[in-house]
Amino acid sequence: PFLQYDTFHMQIMEGVLARLIEQLLPRIGHMQLADVPERHEPGSGEINFEFLLAHVDRIGYRGWIGCEYNPAGDTVRGLAWAKAYL
Repeated sequence: PFLQYDTFHMQIMEGVLARLIEQLLPRIGHMQLADVPERHEPGSGEINFEFLLAHVDRIGYRGWIGCEYNPAGDTVRGLAWAKAYL
């Protein structure tokens, strides 16, 4: 069985996302993105998603990455962060 790794909740509960993802990598089957503190799109809060997403690539994560956040404003403008990853 695999875990769903929720960046929003893990940042609030534990912090140190990069290190925990490395430790849990064999068990993670899906990552879910939302920024802290307001659960908005990546880049709207305290998580450095540019670093974090490059890190999960570097360590070999091959599972799914999805989003579960509330756009801070207009939905289309709120998706601008993802352009670099498409």
